[in-house]
Amino acid sequence: MKRGFYLVMAAQAFSSLADNALFIAAIALILELHGPDWMAPLMKWSFALSYVVLAAFVGALADSFPKGRVMFATNALKICGCLMMFLYANLGVSEQYQTYLVCLAYGLVGVGAAAYSPAKYGIVTEMLPPEMLVKGNSWIEGLTVFSIILGTVLGGVLISPAASLVLLDHQFIGKWVHTPAEAAILVIAFVYLLASLCNLLIPHTHVRYPPQQKNPIKLTRAFASYVRVLWNDKLGQISLAVTTLFWGAGAVLQLIVIEWGRRHLGYRLDEASMLMGVAAVGTVVGSILAGRIPLRKALCVLPVGALMGLVVLLMPLVKATWAVYALLLLTGGLAGFFVVPMNALLQHRGHVLLSAGHSIAVQNFNEQLNILLMVAMYTLMLWLQIPINTVIVLFGLLVAILMVLFMRWSRRNMSANPALQEQIGQEGHGRALDTPH
Repeated sequence: MKRGFYLVMAAQAFSSLADNALFIAAIALILELHGPDWMAPLMKWSFALSYVVLAAFVGALADSFPKGRVMFATNALKICGCLMMFLYANLGVSEQYQTYLVCLAYGLVGVGAAAYSPAKYGIVTEMLPPEMLVKGNSWIEGLTVFSIILGTVLGGVLISPAASLVLLDHQFIGKWVHTPAEAAILVIAFVYLLASLCNLLIPHTHVRYPPQQKNPIKLTRAFASYVRVLWNDKLGQISLAVTTLFWGAGAVLQLIVIEWGRRHLGYRLDEASMLMGVAAVGTVVGSILAGRIPLRKALCVLPVGALMGLVVLLMPLVKATWAVYALLLLTGGLAGFFVVPMNALLQHRGHVLLSAGHSIAVQNFNEQLNILLMVAMYTLMLWLQIPINTVIVLFGLLVAILMVLFMRWSRRNMSANPALQEQIGQEGHGRALDTPH
């Protein structure tokens, strides 16, 4: 691996760490402001909305400038959102609307994340050859999920009574903050600064793309054609469907685990947030094990996704601490094991057919659109006061059934065209860009 690749991993780790810690701190801030339970999923929804609205434009942005610089600029936008959340009480907003300001601030962080993602994943395809993509993605995904663990744990620790007492009594921090959530948000801002420093050190890959379109209408039309390209590709459509389901389900599962910990297990918010970290530990292990799977065998992991949905159905049945941890580790491990090869396959097909930035933008658009849909459904169920265990059963069945349908879809594609297997791992770049769609 090149030195620049390790800098990309470090930048991604710090940025993702801060994103996830900020989410926990923002939930704590909403609770301090006495916001309703459905405000937390609404905040996640506002974060995902940026990916969908900006999808047509962020790919062109990522391919127009050195990706390390794009990552730096978009990370700076995340810092602005973090500071906006920190200053919620000093912006002249009425108290009754301050919870909505917190959601808006996290949505601004989402704007930065949406523009950050194509540059982050696109630079991987620029640095590594196709045969290294599964290994590279295994490291990126493993480290990303590890940062989710640490971020979730960090957020929980920072809002815990013990840590809050230390932060609020600190000579410097105590001058700026008055509540545990405010103290946590201030610390998280410094993590974003570390990510920015790593961004600045990423070397130029010297990969050049054709001049990017600047007209927003033409960009939107072009992006629609890129979406059609990947969905019409017999390999791209399966990997895109699976990763779309995975990230939508993952976003809801994060919310479910926190709510399940509070309602079913009787944990405080900081204790419940640790449970998501336990699941993420399993995902890291699964991601590392998935690094041994060659790209040509990526489709073999599809049954693991269906199994993950069935394992989730066991959550309402467990209460003992060891059983809770074991179940979450298993769920996370299955998730990491099946998503890494599918993500690598999707990136490979996107790189062959389109460009690095545009293919990742298409991927993000579909994944975040599904997050909007699934989080909206979850928010509605909370608003209707459906018991959390009932929500878990519905969620697990949905994932399992959809994965079985995707497996049948993949088998049908392979039966109709056995030559598809030979297309996995082939060299190429942007083959569909000059073809009319």
